Amino acid sequence: MRLIEVLYAFLMGVVEGITEWLPVSSTGHMILLDRLFTLDFSAAFTELFLVVIQLGAILAVLVYFFNRLNPFSTRKTADEKKQTYRLWGKVIVGMLPAMVAGVLLKVVYGSIPDNPFLIAAALILYGVLFIVIERRQKHRTYRVNTTDELSYKDALLIGLFQALSIIPGTSRSGSTIIGGMLMGVSRTVAAEFTFFMAIPVMAGASLIEVLGFVKDGVSLSGTEIGALIIGIVVSFLVSLLVIRFLMDFVKRHSFEVFGWYRIALGAVVIVVFSILRAVA
Repeated sequence: MRLIEVLYAFLMGVVEGITEWLPVSSTGHMILLDRLFTLDFSAAFTELFLVVIQLGAILAVLVYFFNRLNPFSTRKTADEKKQTYRLWGKVIVGMLPAMVAGVLLKVVYGSIPDNPFLIAAALILYGVLFIVIERRQKHRTYRVNTTDELSYKDALLIGLFQALSIIPGTSRSGSTIIGGMLMGVSRTVAAEFTFFMAIPVMAGASLIEVLGFVKDGVSLSGTEIGALIIGIVVSFLVSLLVIRFLMDFVKRHSFEVFGWYRIALGAVVIVVFSILRAVA
């Protein structure tokens, strides 16, 4: 592998690990970063890479929340094991809208839209929503304060909000946290449930991409395999740190700061890509 390809895979892993869990849009950030590199990777591999690299982030969730998500733990009572099974049931219900939306996007559009101006618009729109909702919800008493209190209806409605994240720039965690808070779910619970729903959704998206890649008869070069391994490993390690940070952050702070970040980034994207288009 050339140094530029190692750097690409490493930076993508860092960006995925940070932005997958913060409400700032991982896909949007990675698509924009990808546009800044000039590599020999095919368009098919790049699309595969942007999705499969999420496997590292999924593994980080499984490791970080292993005891919470493991219904077979010997440290759990019978009731606690039942609660864990119910949690997985809610996760499955919640992931269905996003899975359906993802399949429809693949069938109708064929790939993830990567228009930088669409990404910028989504970044700014959700940034404004975060600021407005956080200020509106300030000092509010929430109806749901633990994941055990989530109903299957709550899970489905949060899943509908998650389905909006198929548009690059919206953010999976941003969509579900906004939706959950509007429904009376605390920020902490909405964030946790976002992590849990991401496991089957992201694993399913990765599987679809891999099967499509195999179906088309495309093989991976040694450089491409190396890039995938680096990206997945880095995203796993970075995700572990970010998940820990975010779970501590949401207990004491609002997400308004991320709203301002999204607006600023969206404005920068519009300016930069307008200049690039003008000089092209």
